[in-house]
Amino acid sequence: MAQPFVKKDDDHDDELEYSPFMGIEKGAVLQEARVFNDAQVDPRRCSQVITKLLYLLNQGESFTKVEATEVFFSVTKLFQSKDTGLRRMVYLIIKELSPSSDEVIIVTSSLMKDMNSKIDMYRANAIRVLCRIIDGTLLTQIERYLKQAIVDKNPVVSSAALVSGLHLLRTNPEIVKRWSNEVQEGVQSRSALVQFHALALLHQIRQNDRLAVSKLVGSLTRGSVRSPLAQCLLIRYTSQVIRDMANHGQSGERPFYEFLESCLRHKAEMVILEAARAITELDGVTSRELTPAITVLQLFLSSPKPVLRFAAVRTLNKVSMTHPMAVTNCNIDMESLISDQNRSIATLAITTLLKTGNESSVERLMKQITNFMSDIADEFKIVVVDAIRSLCVKFPLKYRSLMTFLSNILREEGGFEYKRAIVDSIVTIIRDIPDAKESGLLHLCEFIEDCEFTYLSTQILHFLGIEGPKTSDPSKYIRYIYNRVHLENATVRAAAVSTLAKFGFMVESLKPRITVLLKRCIYDSDDEVRDRATLFLSVLGGDGTLDTDKDSKEFLFGSLEVPLANMETSLKNYDPSEEAFDINSVPKEVKSQPLAEKKAQGKKPTGLGAPPAAPASGFDGYERLLSSIPEFAAFGKLFKSSSPVELTEAETEYAVNVVKHIFDNHVVFQYNCTNTIPEQLLERVNVIVDASEAEEFSEVTSKALNSLPYDSAGQTFVAFEKPAGVPALGKFSNTLTFVVKEVDPSTGEAEDDGVEDEYQLEDLEVVSADYMLKVSVSNFRNAWESMNEEDEHVDEYGLGQRESLGEAIKAVIDLLGMQPCEGTETVPSNARSHTCLLSGVYIGNVKVLVRAQFGMDSSKDIAMKLAVRAEDVSVAEAIHEIVANG
Repeated sequence: MAQPFVKKDDDHDDELEYSPFMGIEKGAVLQEARVFNDAQVDPRRCSQVITKLLYLLNQGESFTKVEATEVFFSVTKLFQSKDTGLRRMVYLIIKELSPSSDEVIIVTSSLMKDMNSKIDMYRANAIRVLCRIIDGTLLTQIERYLKQAIVDKNPVVSSAALVSGLHLLRTNPEIVKRWSNEVQEGVQSRSALVQFHALALLHQIRQNDRLAVSKLVGSLTRGSVRSPLAQCLLIRYTSQVIRDMANHGQSGERPFYEFLESCLRHKAEMVILEAARAITELDGVTSRELTPAITVLQLFLSSPKPVLRFAAVRTLNKVSMTHPMAVTNCNIDMESLISDQNRSIATLAITTLLKTGNESSVERLMKQITNFMSDIADEFKIVVVDAIRSLCVKFPLKYRSLMTFLSNILREEGGFEYKRAIVDSIVTIIRDIPDAKESGLLHLCEFIEDCEFTYLSTQILHFLGIEGPKTSDPSKYIRYIYNRVHLENATVRAAAVSTLAKFGFMVESLKPRITVLLKRCIYDSDDEVRDRATLFLSVLGGDGTLDTDKDSKEFLFGSLEVPLANMETSLKNYDPSEEAFDINSVPKEVKSQPLAEKKAQGKKPTGLGAPPAAPASGFDGYERLLSSIPEFAAFGKLFKSSSPVELTEAETEYAVNVVKHIFDNHVVFQYNCTNTIPEQLLERVNVIVDASEAEEFSEVTSKALNSLPYDSAGQTFVAFEKPAGVPALGKFSNTLTFVVKEVDPSTGEAEDDGVEDEYQLEDLEVVSADYMLKVSVSNFRNAWESMNEEDEHVDEYGLGQRESLGEAIKAVIDLLGMQPCEGTETVPSNARSHTCLLSGVYIGNVKVLVRAQFGMDSSKDIAMKLAVRAEDVSVAEAIHEIVANG
């Protein structure tokens, strides 16, 4: 029965919306599906039932094999109806049910009849359904019809065949590749949609042939594409060709740039935007090349269409990160967008202006932003705050107005992420601009008086403990800190006690007053607060708990030398016993999760669709794996395991990568192998390593892999001995050897006889960075000052011409294999100088810190001043030797 009509109240935004599918159940719908078997088919009733079935399927409702088969056979009877609407619903339900190969044959004849029907709608939909449900064997039988459909005069039929080809290319690429001539004809079609789909399919067919793609782009850029959609695709393919040519070392004038520039004069707005975006994203784009793109984007800023304004300002926002001067001509137009009704457009306009504005316009921008901030959501506010932080670093003399603005919005309402962004910005300004320290610390002190977030309160208290004692009048902060002991929860109270102790240790005149305050904390209700107060009183009182002032300073201000995540894992794995927990057993290497692995989280297929189990990875996994192999158990403690290094190209017959495991006296190469050929079984898989270019290494043992079935991963190992504690370097040639056995696809059994074969892999190098662990320090300045200044080694180097400072810094980080600290690996746009802080542990467990200062002149020549401090003087010298030879 239909739901009663409800009058809508315009002022009531939260009114309930009724769904026609509310309360439907699978069982009831399956009962209704019996109408498909009626002698007199009711098209309207049947369409309603199919709609309910489609709704259930799209909501994730699972049908048993019997239920799906029953529905499928019932639906096939509806082909006898001549009702056009019902026929379209039948096509949809067959596609969604995905019948098995033995059931497909039931509808194949009906679909093939429709495919040759005089009704174009039947033909187009029948092609789509057939290509969705048939296998390769049946595809060869209808291939002729599909080729004819591609060049059909009706654009709906032609597009259906082309789109089906795009889907079939994933499962039957060899068959689809034979359609190139017909698809090429489709590219010349007068229909905009057919041309779009034909170009997409033709590019997919040729995508693995770089030369063929280049020829395709070259022929089409001469003006045979009329469809705006196809033109957008062509622009993307052209950008890819330009990137490929640059990556393969082609120099001189940039190819196809004239085509991209000509598209800026196209009559379709989507083509103009696509061309402008493509030009701005070119690698190493010059100001001259950017100018025409910036000009058309500037025109779109005043467009009456919000989507055009948004697209233009977003593109300009990205350009301003790398070429701020190129965008300055658009500033007047962007200022008018600050009051735009669309808050996304307004936010992008504000952040772009903050990146491109000059020093004289800062105050005016701050006034405009003040009125603007109350109207936008927290996620947009965070973007604005980050832009203000960058602006303050760019114009340090304007820190007063920017700091005042940040402190004002810090007092306003907002969520945790927003408040954290503001606090991080103030901390960055304090660290980078010494004159801003005292006012910034006072703003933070006032914030923690009313702060509702425990995490932020503890972070600010920790920062106060480091920076507060170094100010001209440290005593003015004590009141704010001690208030936290009375007014906050236990976590914040404990942090406040630690901060008070740091003031007492660093400022001798405050020690008596701090001692009195800490004594009051001994009677706190929380044991953590009481324990900290007692401990710090003994440290400040000098009762012999710590031997020297240096020990006390290290205890109060020193950083934890192991990553917290590793410490947490080790503590969870610790089995309480008579043997105490040893912090030296905690791995010091920073565990970084690959980007692809992060993206894959939450979307892990299960059952038959799940990939084969991956080999053990991560330091703990590698350590367990190697210690379980008797041949390597005697090598001692594992120092470091590298990230996997690919030894084969993508989409080759065999996929092999290697992990380098570094021990004090040995190096073990773990080769991870995957067999990608379906009808082959590999046995006695091994890697023969030629170490003729690695004189300091001698092979001691290897471990082969007995069997490697299709699509499964396995490991083979080769171990080398090297001089103890020495960072030996060398180059290794690798050859994969194995016995190939053919597998019968029907039975899955391998033949008894096999053929010996080999496969050449890429060379492998052991480099200096393999002997350095990435270990972060929470406070670089304290760690640097705690090392002996007399052992510091300083030298200057010329790094030659580079595109940017960021490229030079990345090259040095990769060469040394060290961990960047405090975000110093990120270089502000257009910076001419930068300091990068690095930390690590060298083989032999020697702690190393590096302070690298970079400078770039007008000709893009880069010079570097490198200062190194290490626990062992010889290691500091070794770091300089690595850079000198690198």
